Amino acid sequence: MSQVFHLSARLHLPSDEAFAYFTDKQRLESWLTAEAEVEPVVGGSYQLFWQPQDRENNSTIGCRITALEPGQLIAFDWKSPRQFKEFANSADPLTHVTVAFTSDGDFTVVHLVHSGWRSTAEWQEARQWQETAWRGALTHLARRVNGE
Repeated sequence: MSQVFHLSARLHLPSDEAFAYFTDKQRLESWLTAEAEVEPVVGGSYQLFWQPQDRENNSTIGCRITALEPGQLIAFDWKSPRQFKEFANSADPLTHVTVAFTSDGDFTVVHLVHSGWRSTAEWQEARQWQETAWRGALTHLARRVNGE
């Protein structure tokens, strides 16, 4: 099984606006998470909370932005949900997400690459779960933005 997966979505937005859906608190909270704490600078916080009342679980608590090029690219560490937390969230390094934005006429293509998955059965289960979750999230984002 692959240690990496790649997904993409076409958004009817300029790249700087598409980028904001990954860096702006209100936009992140409109499609991906219940609460976002993001400092859009290299080394800045990239913390998303699906259950804000339980910040230690189902969150990316402690994750940081590792690369940032406004309107073009953002990369950040990633933590897994509760069912994979025991092994995935103590791994060194954590899994890693890179999102690149490329213009295509009136659209921006969002390329999401999630890497760092190990080869054991439990890691592959976590990878499959995360790929399904990202696919659903990107589909939701495209529908929201494109009015589908």
